[in-house]
Amino acid sequence: MNFDIITLFPEMFDSIMNTSIIGRAQQKGLLNLSFHNIREFSSNKHKQVDDYSYGGGSGMVLMPQPLFDCFNYLEKRHGGRLPKVIYFTPQGKVLNQSMAQDMALEEELVLLCGHYEGIDQRVLDKYVDIELSIGDYILTGGELAAAVFIDCIARLVPGVLGNPDAHLEESFSNNLLEYPHYTRPAIYENYEVPEVLLSGNHEKIMKWRKRESLRNTFIKRPELLENTKLTQEEQKFLDSLNTEN
Repeated sequence: MNFDIITLFPEMFDSIMNTSIIGRAQQKGLLNLSFHNIREFSSNKHKQVDDYSYGGGSGMVLMPQPLFDCFNYLEKRHGGRLPKVIYFTPQGKVLNQSMAQDMALEEELVLLCGHYEGIDQRVLDKYVDIELSIGDYILTGGELAAAVFIDCIARLVPGVLGNPDAHLEESFSNNLLEYPHYTRPAIYENYEVPEVLLSGNHEKIMKWRKRESLRNTFIKRPELLENTKLTQEEQKFLDSLNTEN
């Protein structure tokens, strides 16, 4: 999968994108990250990329010229047609796992990292396909959001994770939070691993995990249960949790 990242600060991605799973995926050729510094496309002799907003107001706005030229460059690089362009902004739809799964089907994506008070609206009107947020809060720029997005999408690309089915039981993959995990030793400071996990009975373990997943979701993110299809047995268990509370 190929990512073109348009940014003022490509160095912000160095440590995050070159370590752990994402770093290894690039070494294997499963991911390719290309960074495009907006300042390199500025026609201004001082490499200026921002200016004051018409109508007044605090803060600066990224100018259209460097970004138009950057997108024109990418368009030529991609044979005359831009891949899907994503702009990271607090005004965008909040990224979730379902959206990530859809995005992971793309072979190429262009990521636009905003800064200052934002980007000239004409850039968004002409080039941006999707506006995305990673939460209802404000960051100093889109680089951190883009890094989170890349990590979230990349791990869904076949071959990136060592176990190809690893993401299937993770939180949000089935609209539920994941069940608790335990490792050795079986008893630590009087805290014991649930007996069912030591039984070797896979059917009972799967049933326990589903119940604990429901319990976790009920306690931590109950709103997720509104869109979750449950069996009669699972609904009965959920009703028992409601009764307890």
